[in-house]
Amino acid sequence: MFDKVLVANRGEIAVRVMRACEELGVGTVAVYSDADKNAGHVRYADEAYNVGPAKASESYLDHEAVIEAGEKAGADAVHPGYGFLAENAEFASKVEDSDMKWIGPPSDAMRQLGEKTGARQVMDEADVPIVPGTKEAVDSPDEIREFVEDEEVSYPIAIKAEGGGGGRGLKVVRSEDEIDDQFESAQREGEEYFDNPNVYVEKYLENPKHIEVQILADEHGNVRHLGERDCSLQRRHQKVIEEAPSPVLDETLRQEIGEAARRGVREAGYHNAGTVEFLVEDGRFYFMEVNTRIQVEHCATEEVTGIDVVKWQIRIAAGERIDFEQEDVTFDGHAIEFRVNAEDAANSFAPQTGSLDRYDPSGGVGVRVDDGVRQGDDIGGEYDSMIAKLIVWAGDRDECIERSKRALSEYDIQGIKTIIPFHLLMLEDETFVEGDHDTKYLDEHLDETAVEEAYERWGPEDKPKPAGVKETLEREFVVEVDGKRFEVNLEDYTPEMLVAEGKASPAEGGAGGTAQTIDVDGTPVVADMQGNVLSVEVEEGDEVGEGDVVCVIEAMKMENDITTTVAGTVTEVAVEAGDSVDQGDLLVAVE
Repeated sequence: MFDKVLVANRGEIAVRVMRACEELGVGTVAVYSDADKNAGHVRYADEAYNVGPAKASESYLDHEAVIEAGEKAGADAVHPGYGFLAENAEFASKVEDSDMKWIGPPSDAMRQLGEKTGARQVMDEADVPIVPGTKEAVDSPDEIREFVEDEEVSYPIAIKAEGGGGGRGLKVVRSEDEIDDQFESAQREGEEYFDNPNVYVEKYLENPKHIEVQILADEHGNVRHLGERDCSLQRRHQKVIEEAPSPVLDETLRQEIGEAARRGVREAGYHNAGTVEFLVEDGRFYFMEVNTRIQVEHCATEEVTGIDVVKWQIRIAAGERIDFEQEDVTFDGHAIEFRVNAEDAANSFAPQTGSLDRYDPSGGVGVRVDDGVRQGDDIGGEYDSMIAKLIVWAGDRDECIERSKRALSEYDIQGIKTIIPFHLLMLEDETFVEGDHDTKYLDEHLDETAVEEAYERWGPEDKPKPAGVKETLEREFVVEVDGKRFEVNLEDYTPEMLVAEGKASPAEGGAGGTAQTIDVDGTPVVADMQGNVLSVEVEEGDEVGEGDVVCVIEAMKMENDITTTVAGTVTEVAVEAGDSVDQGDLLVAVE
């Protein structure tokens, strides 16, 4: 077993991995950016190293900085969590070439399965059903027309970026005259987001369920599946609520999907944890993709199987054999996982920033909370919007839904909007409760008025901020020496009243409460999150009205419309498509 593991991530998943390490007797090393000096994962780790500025590309995504931190700390393994570098085969290869062990699948397997055409070929060879389509990239619109004609595939079809995911590079074609434009659009997005312009074609499924199978595979040829999760409740291809097991699979289909996932993973020479994702429609299942990492929703599987997936990731990387057979994997009850995101679901799930003036997670029987925050922490716009995950277990799905209502109602967060009211709405939504929802339900059928009413019904009450008196005031100072973080505590013996003061809202100054002055002609429109500019909708000299969209920013694979609060003439455009922006950066000015 390892002595020390560097966790190349932040937030709740970094803390989750560190807790598993602690239970295995393994030391932990955190990396952090300037924006995360006092973050929860930094507080939890045995030691921590600064890897750069707030912008992720200059810190958490900096291969050399992360590896150097591990070498400084004397770590003998790197766990990437999910997101950031977790599916980056190049980074995995660099770790493999260092003196540290990569806690994940081999980089070669990551490359092979990361390209959708390569993954489809592997699964086809393993006799895993794939959606009818091409197994290699197509080079022109004419090739697509030939495929449709030769294979007698009916419209709609999907043109997909080979390196795509999360809906990026996915274009739906409903008639032949759309092929040319959608082909070029898919290529552009593939190049922009995945540095890979190759695209392939497959039949587009209109109303699928999204089912994924958790896999564990060791370096000795043992492959086990831990059952399936239903991740069909999605917005713009991003999962919102996940549950295990799926409420719509019968036992026969459940066994077929599980065994298909095992065959595919074995064919790919894959080991460590992974997820094989499928689409299910009309009683048939089709391979979609492999996620070569731990998933956000792995917790639901852990609750129904009693198997710690993260511990097994570490054990497998350390060379251990899986010590249970497939028939030993049993499933008990039902679990639902809710992403507690700092988002306003009534405003297109727009990310929110601010301070956790009150943070009191729910508890009780069958309730698990994975988080990395505490009361008083700031939720900035530099990274993703997830505050925590709430996982609820019960004996069956009906009881789990009722227990979830109780747990979500108990979860007390003040100072920032979250999507908890949206989750409570879903637990009273007949389509979700009956399990009849598909991947398009939220985008095409959900009543937006109902979401607004949910915030009126279940939104946070205006409660006073906590206050108290301490006879001894302990002050904590953080010192960095050669990039390593040290904490120094001093005590002030003067009695002092401590009142938690409110911090500036984003409108009053953004994250951290420091007002920002931007010298422009007119009213500045600034980014309220860190992300990438997908498109700029205006030019200098354009006339705009209040509420008009001026640009679109992508954050955590979600598109966010940025609008102006005033009407007037655009006097300056400070960004262009493809730019990376931080929270507070100028986008345009309107006078």
